[in-house]
This record gives sequence, C-alpha cells and structure tokens, in this order.
Amino acid sequence: MTRQDRISDLEAKAKDEILILDGAMGTMLQKYKFTEEQFRGERFKDWDSPVQGNNDLLNLTQPDAVRDVHTQFIEAGADLIETNTFSATVIGQGDYHMQGIAAEIAEAGAKVAREAADAAGRPVGVLGAIGPTNKTLSLSPDVNNPGYREVTFDDVREAYLEQARAMAPYIDFFLIETIFDTLNAKAAIKAVMDFRAETGEDIPVIISGTITDASGRTLSGQTAEAFWHSIRHAKPWAVGLNCALGAKMMRPHIAAISKAADTRVIAYPNAGLPNEFGEYDELPEQTAAQLEEWAKSGLVNVLGGCCGTTPPHIAAIAKAVKGKVPRKIPEPPRAMRLSGLEPFQLAS
Repeated sequence: MTRQDRISDLEAKAKDEILILDGAMGTMLQKYKFTEEQFRGERFKDWDSPVQGNNDLLNLTQPDAVRDVHTQFIEAGADLIETNTFSATVIGQGDYHMQGIAAEIAEAGAKVAREAADAAGRPVGVLGAIGPTNKTLSLSPDVNNPGYREVTFDDVREAYLEQARAMAPYIDFFLIETIFDTLNAKAAIKAVMDFRAETGEDIPVIISGTITDASGRTLSGQTAEAFWHSIRHAKPWAVGLNCALGAKMMRPHIAAISKAADTRVIAYPNAGLPNEFGEYDELPEQTAAQLEEWAKSGLVNVLGGCCGTTPPHIAAIAKAVKGKVPRKIPEPPRAMRLSGLEPFQLAS
C-alpha cells in the first residue's frame, strides 16, 4: 500500500468516524525503567556524556521496545501513530552531544513506526513527529538582554529540514507538535515547504499547538484563534492542540479552533494535570468521558492522548467516540485574517 493509498483510506474513514491517535510514547517508555547502560546499548557504551532520558536514542538502542509501544497503541484502536522523534533534531540532540546522529535517530524512529503500522493488517498512518526544540525564537533566554537569541530562524529551519528528509521515506504526514512558540512552528513549516520544493513530495502536515496554562495562550502569547491565523497559510491536513492541559482545561481552546479552522481539528490532551510527583492520575474512563462530550458537541475530527495516556486510555477513547459523527469542516466567509497576540478579521 502506498502513502497516498493510506491517506485516501484514512480520509474516507474520517468522513464518517472520528479518527483515533495514539497516546504518550514517553509515558510508556518510562515504564521500561531503562538504565543508563540500556540507553547506551553496545554502540554508545563509551559515550562521553550521560544519555539516560534521551528517549529518541532508544530508536537505535532499544528499537524492539519502541516498536512494542507502537503496537500496543495500534491494538488499542489507533488509526494514527506518532514516531518517537520529538527531539530528533541537531538542536534537541545537542543536550546529549549527539547532534551528529540526529538524522539517523529520526530515520530509525520513522522506520520502526512504519514497521509497526504495516503489521497492523489495516491502514494505519504514521505521523513524523517534529517537536518544538528546547530553543525559542520569539523569546530571549536572558532577561537582561531581550534581543538575544540562542539560535536563528535559519538554524531552526535547517534542523527541521534535516529531520524531515530523514523521516520522509517512512511517514504519511508530518506532525509539527507541542508548539509553544509560533515562530518556531513557522520555521518547521518553512522546512516542510522546502522539502516539498526540493523533492516534489507533497506530504501533508498536521499542526498542533499547546496552551501553556490558565492564561489560555501559548508561551509566546497567542490565543488559540490567533495561533490558527498565524499558521493557516500552511493549509494543514489538521490543526489543534496537545499537551500542557488536561481535557477539562483544554476544551474552550479546542472549541475556539473548531469554530475558526477550515480544516480537520485534532486534539490530544494530557491525562489531567500532573500530581506532586509529576505523574498522571486520570483514569482511562475519566479521560474518555470528557472526550466523548467533545465528540457529541461536534468539536473534533481526531482524538488521542498526550502525557500520561496509555493504551487503556486510547482504547477507552476509541470506545467512547465510536459511532459519533466527526466535526463538519466549516467554510468561513471570505475575509482578511491577521494575528498578533489576538486574532483580527476584516470581512470583505
């Protein structure tokens, strides 16, 4: 089955059903309790800096575990799975002095996900996960020098372009996710556009921002609707929100995007908010009950989970929304739509 065949099958299914995304790769990998030595494997046993916590490295050193997590989510009902490549860029891997193998890590993560998806016996789309990096283009890391930036726009764009090239042979969509800085997202969008221009491969893009707290804004200050106005030129296959918040706090922001966006809406909240130990206590049926209401209210086209969500969470969500009609994609009136921190619309 070709990429276009899979996308066509998923689009046909999405007309009648809410598609199911997977849950938290990081949460699941933590359950293995891999030691420093297991993170390193034989290849990196003499690496000169600690690597424990570099989950993306497990694509090379513990690929069977990564593949097993993908398989568990597929068996729970996922139509779409994300590659284990959230930090597989030269910028993200810099923390472990592994920037030189970032592309190899990205390629391995995409390949493992493809293998798991192809073994499913039904169309399962692979989303090439592109994380926000640990650097921000909109904000200075130095409170005494507001004009300072650790990286340039071109640095970030080039890092994402390398990652996109590495993942492309195995994926069905690019997923630019957990966006806290819209300028970083624009660098990722530019990288995807550059990839399309150089290869002729029109791999669809999905874009997911994150509202960082009760302010209802991204870290760089935008409301959900303003964020949509900023990235709508990319014509994403789906747009939405993930991470930071549980379903209860995310709902009004997903509703805002659902009202404004003329494409599919994707949402994958955390399993509530973390407790004092940084763990998530929301049970699968609790998460599913909240997302079932979103489905009944016609807010979404794709549902899954982020931090703290496990295969039982995804299975419960899939069961809760089965038979629910997906959100109908609106056709907003023609208008000039701009954004700063707030959205602005000028009707024609």
